[in-house]
Amino acid sequence: MHILRRSLLGSLWAMIGWKPAFAGEASSESAIREEASSVTPRHVLCFLGKDRDLSRLSEAAAQAIRDFADGFSVDEDYSQAEPDDRMSRSFDVCWDRVEADVWNEADAKAVADHQSVLYVLGPSMAQAETVKVSMTALRLVERLIAAGAVAVKGESAGIAHGLDRWRALIGQGAEAVKAADPLAQQRIGRLAFAKRPLSARGYLESVGFHLVGLPDVYVPETAGSERKVVAIMDAVADEIAEQGLDPTLKARGARLSFDSTYEVDEFKFNPYGIVKLAG
Repeated sequence: MHILRRSLLGSLWAMIGWKPAFAGEASSESAIREEASSVTPRHVLCFLGKDRDLSRLSEAAAQAIRDFADGFSVDEDYSQAEPDDRMSRSFDVCWDRVEADVWNEADAKAVADHQSVLYVLGPSMAQAETVKVSMTALRLVERLIAAGAVAVKGESAGIAHGLDRWRALIGQGAEAVKAADPLAQQRIGRLAFAKRPLSARGYLESVGFHLVGLPDVYVPETAGSERKVVAIMDAVADEIAEQGLDPTLKARGARLSFDSTYEVDEFKFNPYGIVKLAG
């Protein structure tokens, strides 16, 4: 496992200026807390193609939107039928390095050799809809891989998996939906679309838990090894999902904070706050 500082996560949406839905500006934590209520998270998905022709991927996305992905849309402004020389670096800092063997040299080569880029934007999500929409996003990833996408990245948290890992997550998500198991759906959506751990200001942080309706989790760097810290993050997220936020805060001796390392107008900003564990 390898920690990346958040400053390295120059995800492409930051380069090209996408912003989440929000209103106003804030500076103090109390003002940010108030402002957070007007922020609605959304998925931004990046698909790389092997040909200098977007029609196959864009048509597959359009058909998926008609079939099941209501509210999603193809971004016509930044999709391009030519390679983007920023992609190798962007994917390099976004690969999931928590799970073993979730990407390989073939995946990295597919990124380096890509010839086109398609972006799909998800709808702004109310908290109660985040898990459902994230499962839809996984189905959309499935459809575009079948249509020939050679690499996929979730821009909203800066997370990339190899195609085999995406397929495994897609299968797990489908099983959870079939079983009508919302907790399993939320966990799989978190594993698919959130990034952890990143290092910032004395903590190791998760990014992207808001995409399944949860606060992010900050663990003191002194809590142990990287793998132990990730296990703590995941356990806290599961506890919040199963028991609720307040009981988890009490049991963990933690507090809910809005002192984020991200600005309110960044996609990585979590409107549900941050669970900060004590050192």
